[in-house]
Amino acid sequence: MSKRDFERFIYKIDQLNRLVELVNKSPEKYKLIISCKTHEEVVELANQWGYEIGKRWGDY
Repeated sequence: MSKRDFERFIYKIDQLNRLVELVNKSPEKYKLIISCKTHEEVVELANQWGYEIGKRWGDY
């Protein structure tokens, strides 16, 4: 794993942790995220909330 890959890996983990924190604090957002049927729907919803979780850490 390159340094750049590692940094992207850590960034993605941070984004996911922040998303989980947001969802845990908001019953409305929790309901929205559990209603998603596909990975793409979750990624789009997260993007609407300001989180970037769609890219894999090794993808450029």
